[in-house]
Amino acid sequence: MPYEIEYRIVRPGGEVRSVISKGLSRRDQAPGISRWIGATSDITERKQAEEELHQALKMEAVGQLTGGVAHDFNNLLTVIMSTLELLRDDGENDSARNKMIDRGVGAVQRGAALTHRLLAFSRKQTLVPTAIDSNILVSDMTDLLGRTLGEKIEIRSNGADGLWACQADQSQLENALLNLAINARDAMPDGGVLTIEMANVTLDDDISAAQAEVEPGDYVMLGVSDSGSGITSDALKHVFEPFFTTKDVGKGTGLGLSMVYGFAKQSGGNVTIYSEPGEGTTVKLYLPRSGADGDATAPNKEAADIPVARGERILVVEDDADVRKLTVALLSGLGYEIVEADSAQAALEVMAHAGAIDLLLSDVVLPGALNGPRLAAEIQRRHPTIKTVFMTGYAENAFKNYAKAGEHMNLIQKPFGKASLAKAIRGALDG
Repeated sequence: MPYEIEYRIVRPGGEVRSVISKGLSRRDQAPGISRWIGATSDITERKQAEEELHQALKMEAVGQLTGGVAHDFNNLLTVIMSTLELLRDDGENDSARNKMIDRGVGAVQRGAALTHRLLAFSRKQTLVPTAIDSNILVSDMTDLLGRTLGEKIEIRSNGADGLWACQADQSQLENALLNLAINARDAMPDGGVLTIEMANVTLDDDISAAQAEVEPGDYVMLGVSDSGSGITSDALKHVFEPFFTTKDVGKGTGLGLSMVYGFAKQSGGNVTIYSEPGEGTTVKLYLPRSGADGDATAPNKEAADIPVARGERILVVEDDADVRKLTVALLSGLGYEIVEADSAQAALEVMAHAGAIDLLLSDVVLPGALNGPRLAAEIQRRHPTIKTVFMTGYAENAFKNYAKAGEHMNLIQKPFGKASLAKAIRGALDG
């Protein structure tokens, strides 16, 4: 009669190990079992590997689900956003009407944030990494954090002399820090201290081996610590999982930390968390050092005014008819002359006889053999001076073979409003 038992043991030093015992009974001539033959094995590493595989499979499932709906969902949000902004522009100065439009715009923005967080966790968002001076970025965010966290939270920032530039997507890094700050605020309902620190960190082979999927090398560490309630050890095991939250129902989506996790991993870095009940929480974000330390720039501050056209012509390429028509309407309202196409092939035919075009505004995902980046590469080969702006709601691997990916690439995330569209177009034309 075989038996198999899996259990845990605690070693004299307090270390917990997983073990499995297997055996067979043996009978002699006398009735009953005369002896057992078996062995006990330490399976701690195997159990850890199984848990990591289980986590990876869960993440992949979320990624497939998110990627499957993100493109179409963000197109729908773009249509709603553009329609609301056109209604605002065409309407009279009716405060009640404008308040309803503002509520609609706010709902669109919340829907977009939800999709972006899911894409971030599944590491399928489109990132535009640049060299960032984290000292300046955190300093510029202090006022925003102060308004968000309220007067009961004291914010302390510990910059670092000689801090390296990190290589990351600026807007996603800002969102990650804001998410961590909001989590810290919720852990300190009666007030407390939020501390943001930066440091240069070099991970050697041993340290990187202890942090899954992290290569040895130089990193910039951004740590966010609070003096709040802390997290239990059981909950700590699940904090990076999507939709897991320790907050009350209706007070959190469970996507804040999972977004930070996905952003860090997709950027080639890592994130760690340490917490004890009653002792607060520290989250450390590790981002790769940029090779252009001396070229790091401060985050751009958006201008208050919406820039308009200066006589330029734009080719808009978008296969979704509603998105294309409303984007054309927004650009026409800004004074641009517009030519449009519903596919890459149609765009090439338009370029052959449309005359001078100053800028290509193309969706990343297009039907047929040519997606947006490949279309842009072909048009730029024929017309080297043309500028390009890409629109995207979800574009996994679309820029993999695009020669200018990450280098002077102008990208606008769907759903977008008139102001962000106008600034992206003007920035590309003037850049």
